[in-house]
Amino acid sequence: MTAFTVALVLVVAAAGLLRWRRPAWYWLAFGVTLAALRVLVRYRSVMDACGLTVPPARWRLALARATNRPIPEPRPPRIRRLRPTRTGLVLRLKLRPGQDVFDIAAASDRLRHSFSMFGVTSREVRSGVVEVRMTGYDVLKRVRMPAETETRAMRVPVALREDGSVHYRDYRAIPHALTLGATESGKSVYQRNLVAGLAPLDVALVGIDCKQGVELFPLASRFSALADSPDTAAELLDALVARMADVYRLIRTQQRITVDVPDAEIAADIWDLPDELRPTPVVVLVDEVAELALYATKEEEKRRDRIITALVRLAQLGRAAGIYLEICGQRFGSELGKGITMLRAQLTGRTAHRLNDETSANMAFGDIAPDAVLAAIQIPAELRGLAIAGNSSGGWHRIRAPHTSLRQAVNLCNRYADRTPDLPELAPFRPTTGTATELVPSAKAAPATA
Repeated sequence: MTAFTVALVLVVAAAGLLRWRRPAWYWLAFGVTLAALRVLVRYRSVMDACGLTVPPARWRLALARATNRPIPEPRPPRIRRLRPTRTGLVLRLKLRPGQDVFDIAAASDRLRHSFSMFGVTSREVRSGVVEVRMTGYDVLKRVRMPAETETRAMRVPVALREDGSVHYRDYRAIPHALTLGATESGKSVYQRNLVAGLAPLDVALVGIDCKQGVELFPLASRFSALADSPDTAAELLDALVARMADVYRLIRTQQRITVDVPDAEIAADIWDLPDELRPTPVVVLVDEVAELALYATKEEEKRRDRIITALVRLAQLGRAAGIYLEICGQRFGSELGKGITMLRAQLTGRTAHRLNDETSANMAFGDIAPDAVLAAIQIPAELRGLAIAGNSSGGWHRIRAPHTSLRQAVNLCNRYADRTPDLPELAPFRPTTGTATELVPSAKAAPATA
């Protein structure tokens, strides 16, 4: 065997080993080049086979007949840009007259097979321009977040989407959200990633964990207030409603509606206030909403109505006052009583992990993206952490959060414990943590997410 043959065999073996053990490395080393060549070579024939071409213009046909030339072939969408990424390829297409973005979306599965890619999704960038994102491997099997993400005020990365892009939780765009998931579905890990992303920011975290605090109290060093029972939760929510009223009075006094004040400087929420006057935004995490809605006696029913009423008020009015809700639960249905569907209507963001019943999936997506209901109930039990994320615009994505152990989350909260704001209204509910726990090295995380 010649040296060239030996080198070729070694390269092929290395490529096969990387594709099996490290698909991301294989993609960056070999896959991206092969995939780009495959797309460029097959592009015209694939588009024609998928019905994504248009007949030539009439003047071209007339010119061909007049000059006795061959009839022009049907024209596919024009490639404006082909950009490789760490997980796949991004193809930007300019549609021909008569084509529609839904034509590309309907043919995405055929494009996936024809270009030998793992997944294909599309979105409209602007009128007549479509961005097709193709992934070269299963990015959700072993989640690896990019080293650099776009972070800004009240916007944190929490998961990875199936097209390789980062899924952000943007509180200023989507103030309130509902997160559902059965036991061992990965909902707690998603919640830890959310707390870990918010910990370094200038934000107050408020938790309600009626499971005696087993989920949120280990992270107490970064929380400004915590409640571990329905009775305490009712008092805490009343304090938040009172804080909301105080913030609105502050905004009213600072609106400065005069002739010489530009429109852009008129205050309508806390983000329009000067930095020195702006109240600290508050994120409220409710770990199990069903525990707040259940009751067995008349007294518990009064407490339940008080809690749900406060949650609905915060969901309806809290955005401008900088109060944002994260409602989590295993089950969410109309049987939880009056006010639940009213609360759901205010929760714009929806995330559903594996669910045990179709009713909860319908409560999550039935009013915004009916086709996401089937995707939510088909999540297999062995894929912990896999979820469907949608919003009121009707779009939805498959996402998966990276595995974050409880020890990792505790260490992060202890590191940023000095950023925990002390809010006077919530002082009675401030958790007592004593001396900050020393950072303990985390055990090596398993490659699969949970």
